[in-house]
Amino acid sequence: MPADPLSILNSVYGYASFRGQQRDIIDHVIAGNHAFVLMPTGGGKSLCYQIPALIRPGLGLVVSPLIALMEDQVAALRQAGVKAAALNSRLWGNEKDQLWRDVEEGELDLLYMAPETLLRPETLERLNSTPLSLVAIDEAHCLSQWGHDFRPEYRALDCLAGRFPKVPRLALTATADEPTRAEIVEHLDIGVENSFVSGFDRPNIRYGVAEKTNSTQQMLKFLKSRKGESGIVYCLSKRKTEDVAQTLNANGFSALAYHAGMEMKTREENQRRFQHEQGLIMVATIAFGMGIDKPDVRFVLHRDLPSSIEAYYQETGRAGRDGLPAEALMLYGAEDIVLRRRFIDGSEAPDERKRMEGRKLDALLGFAESSRCRRQVLLRYFGDDSGPCGNCDVCLDPPHTFDGAITAQKLLSCIYRTGERFGQAHVISVLLGESDERITTLGHDKLSVFGIGPEHNRNAWRSILRQLVAHGLIGVDVAGYGGLYISAEGRQFLREKPPLRLRVLKISKAERKAPRAAGPALDAHDRELFDRLRERRMELAKAQNVPPYVIFHDKTLMEMAARSPRSLAELAAIPGTGQVKLARYGEAFLAVINGEGRSA
Repeated sequence: MPADPLSILNSVYGYASFRGQQRDIIDHVIAGNHAFVLMPTGGGKSLCYQIPALIRPGLGLVVSPLIALMEDQVAALRQAGVKAAALNSRLWGNEKDQLWRDVEEGELDLLYMAPETLLRPETLERLNSTPLSLVAIDEAHCLSQWGHDFRPEYRALDCLAGRFPKVPRLALTATADEPTRAEIVEHLDIGVENSFVSGFDRPNIRYGVAEKTNSTQQMLKFLKSRKGESGIVYCLSKRKTEDVAQTLNANGFSALAYHAGMEMKTREENQRRFQHEQGLIMVATIAFGMGIDKPDVRFVLHRDLPSSIEAYYQETGRAGRDGLPAEALMLYGAEDIVLRRRFIDGSEAPDERKRMEGRKLDALLGFAESSRCRRQVLLRYFGDDSGPCGNCDVCLDPPHTFDGAITAQKLLSCIYRTGERFGQAHVISVLLGESDERITTLGHDKLSVFGIGPEHNRNAWRSILRQLVAHGLIGVDVAGYGGLYISAEGRQFLREKPPLRLRVLKISKAERKAPRAAGPALDAHDRELFDRLRERRMELAKAQNVPPYVIFHDKTLMEMAARSPRSLAELAAIPGTGQVKLARYGEAFLAVINGEGRSA
């Protein structure tokens, strides 16, 4: 193995140059220093520990939270000719014994394991006598007790500093606000001076947010032009994942459900299919995602409101890991806000934790309600900066706003006059002057607020109500029957009557602007060749029982289709084709490009 990082990048991974801070981090770790690495998903974090592990003497130890994630990364490394393995609960008997023999004999470059496995006394004892090149802690935000993905076992990793004091420690994540970053660095004793923060921007992802009107129809409309693409639809409940998957299958899509209530065998099989097959949609709760290294996820759709901006950023970050265009759409309604607040208030967490979760939810609602560039709001939350991106729903189709102070006063007054115990349908009917048996029986047609809101239709009033719930002016009695009431902030608003800008309900347009291009543009002939290259890749992947993307990413196949290399030397110039992959697959893909085996 060549000792120069650039030579390894080229020969093993098939890339000609490093990106961003990669080279600085790699040199820093090779010199024996610790490192905290924050880099957006798809930014190349793994190279920051994989290449030093190939250069420094000893075994590179990688802590990873999920079996699926480590097995995926090991499969990709082996395809590139790197000696990698994973130690987890699926390894038993002779296979496990052989792995430890390989460790003892220095036959491995990288060994992946979960924190629970690493912290077992027998594992630590074996590693005490094993020369280590480094210890890399992936998904390091899991150790933050204030983070959205806290895992108690990650907290115990602070023992590594005392047990392996001279071994470089790396903590890597794509999702961490400033308090979380500080906690990681302090807890793992990495040193603030060893921090490398590359920013959070994922320019290839187009962000969009829409208020729920008919979420099923909105979903089908969003997916209409995406048949054959891989994607993820996130839902809040287990039952909903199954219902949505059934709806998608009934409408001609290929969809699978995934949630923690399923039998493990079924869940693992669905995850395996999602990774190995093309064009599948995974409908899942948040139980799904962290273990997915699938680069060709083209969209992430949230049918329900996520828990925080951190969760939203990480979940949408599963799209477009290959750098090609991807889209993220979040649907939300007043009922989502109510459910999220109920989760917070009903938890057994300490009051301080509840307050923090409430602030995080408020920040997410601010993102959803914003009339500014989505990317600007998202990045600013993480302490990053950006100008208007030109590639989000707000930039492409700016929302209209209006002075909503009088409108809000009308809605709040109607809630008050009707007794602060009725749901949105009844309150809106009163505002619109719609007299039915219940309204007349209650005498609400005689109230001063009856019929004072004809300037907005029912859908517009629903939108206004959602915005006022998001602003915290209206509360919902979840424990009762969903009755609306005026919050303390709402009462203050009625007293002070400050200005309030509200968004006009946007009517969805049928047309869809093309996503921003990333990678080569393909004409009809190149597209046909690209499809044939994908078919050949799938055949090779099935024969080895590995995900197709560990052979070549779509981006690499697109370059092949655009350039049509005619020799191994020309093929070697395409990014993503390292020496081992070239030797294994070069002739097979050249045969497809040269049209061999096809009739004229």
